[in-house]
Amino acid sequence: MASLPQSGILLEAEEFQNYGGWILDSQFDSEMGSPYLLAHGNGKPVADATTVLSTEKGHYHVWVRAKDWVPDHHPGQFTLTINESTLDTVFGTNNEDWSWQYAGIMDLPHGDTSVMLHDLTGFCSRCDAIFFSLEDTPPPSENNDEARAWRRRLRELPENPVDAGSYDVVVVGGGIPGCTAALAAARLGNRVALVQDRPKLGGNASVEIGLSPRGMTSTLIQELSQRHTDGDLLAKQLLDAEPNATLFMEYTVYDAHLVGSTITSLDARHARTGREISLSAPTFIDCSGKAVLGIFTGAETLFGQESKSMYGESLAPAEADDMHHGHTLFFRTKMANAAVSFPVVPWAIEVAKDYSDLRGQLREPGLENGPGPFVVPPNFVPDPTADMRMKGPLTHFWEYGQWLDPYTNGEHIRDHLLCAIYGTFHNVKTMEPENYANLDFDWVAFVAAQGEFKRYKGDYVLAETDIRDHKAFPDAVVQNAGAFCLHYPGEEKYDFRLRAWEWDERDKKPYDIPFRCLFSTNISNLMMAGKHISTTHIGGSNAKFMANGGQHALATAAAAHLCKKYQTTPRGIHDNHLQELKATTGNLGQGIWDRKSDNRL
Repeated sequence: MASLPQSGILLEAEEFQNYGGWILDSQFDSEMGSPYLLAHGNGKPVADATTVLSTEKGHYHVWVRAKDWVPDHHPGQFTLTINESTLDTVFGTNNEDWSWQYAGIMDLPHGDTSVMLHDLTGFCSRCDAIFFSLEDTPPPSENNDEARAWRRRLRELPENPVDAGSYDVVVVGGGIPGCTAALAAARLGNRVALVQDRPKLGGNASVEIGLSPRGMTSTLIQELSQRHTDGDLLAKQLLDAEPNATLFMEYTVYDAHLVGSTITSLDARHARTGREISLSAPTFIDCSGKAVLGIFTGAETLFGQESKSMYGESLAPAEADDMHHGHTLFFRTKMANAAVSFPVVPWAIEVAKDYSDLRGQLREPGLENGPGPFVVPPNFVPDPTADMRMKGPLTHFWEYGQWLDPYTNGEHIRDHLLCAIYGTFHNVKTMEPENYANLDFDWVAFVAAQGEFKRYKGDYVLAETDIRDHKAFPDAVVQNAGAFCLHYPGEEKYDFRLRAWEWDERDKKPYDIPFRCLFSTNISNLMMAGKHISTTHIGGSNAKFMANGGQHALATAAAAHLCKKYQTTPRGIHDNHLQELKATTGNLGQGIWDRKSDNRL
């Protein structure tokens, strides 16, 4: 720590009193070290973010942690104004990833000091923090424990997480599976903590993203998946009203602790305050979709595609590899009453090339696959061998990151998709200005719909053959339904569009999920629900549907209840109380599958 500034004023961007048009982006905390403010204006500069802080009179060095997210082009630029004096430095222009940019020396008074972030472009300027120092030593540039401790000390936060209580079960992840697990366990009489890293519940179904839950649903899943008029899910209202449930919103899990093979507690950090808490329980259910607890506990996991011979899967590749489903970014356009200008975006054209098809929009939360402008590019020659299925206006055809590590490249994947959308939008407007001069963005998500991460390994790994053959499992606890849905990454030219898509409805009948797929094979008190259950890549392409994940969640909630009742582990429930588990799960609601609704493509 001797090489770091020992004193100064650290102003985290999330601490600004008025965000203006900037938005808090906390989804890449584990990658770059902190939440940050994002000027997401789709080419229109957003309103200033402002705050006031208390300072002592002095001669301060000023540092700003920012990112030039497209080096050499600098699409996201902003300035910093302190006490109505704008610094000369334009941030986001240094051709570097997240780094501290030096902005010079400024005299600050004793008392109130006003600070303002002024966006110049509307194209995702981003500011993490501002540091005022009496020393000329730069702040820590790395995302590591030393940098975390430095920030914690300057913010006068406790060195260790604060005990936030002990619960009967802790659920991680507030998507459809997590909300289902928390609500079901609470209604069974258990004290439940639900840890969600976003300000909204629902995961890929949340109002931030907007997909609709598919697969085998139930009355409870349908209840919490209803939407308010603003598109937000009813889930939070239901959980807030449940006396046995406690919500920890905007908390990101960053560590977990074990005794032997048993998790005793997890640590989580609040996005806006930096407050760190510890939650303990005898049972944990991971519904994050990312196997978050598995990363911190050493749980056995699976990743990528298994080979055809490994499980005898007809849809698997000949050789195993790390290809997985990528992320998707949704958007919606509109026709304004007058012409709408849009900046020249050469940095986005580098990604989009001459692509000019804006079909596949999210029409509203829960209603995807919408139409949009489509312009045939000059000198276009259709590919006679192209799959006709790929010509439809489907939302999920915008996808990227299938060959990248989703844990360390999330921000890059999101940014690449933003470039693709902005470049395509520019192409449509410039190729046919007579038709699309009035075209404008209505909404572009800044939170990507999450694709595939690691999957847990349970005592059984569900495979394609189990689903096709309707294998009878003695420990079947719920059913799933729907098609095998496999996405294949785009070619070099349009790497943000799927090359092919497999939608195999098999015999269109539900199939059984064994309980052994819902608890970790080597972490004794860890269960999972959602797309990261114990399954192959092919099997997971069906089990991944959100309503299917809700079914897993019902079984894990019932199991957590019985773990408390019998003071045992999930495997103990499997070995000694299986019939009671089936009955308890069934009492939480029978599965419902509306195949016509599920196949709304």
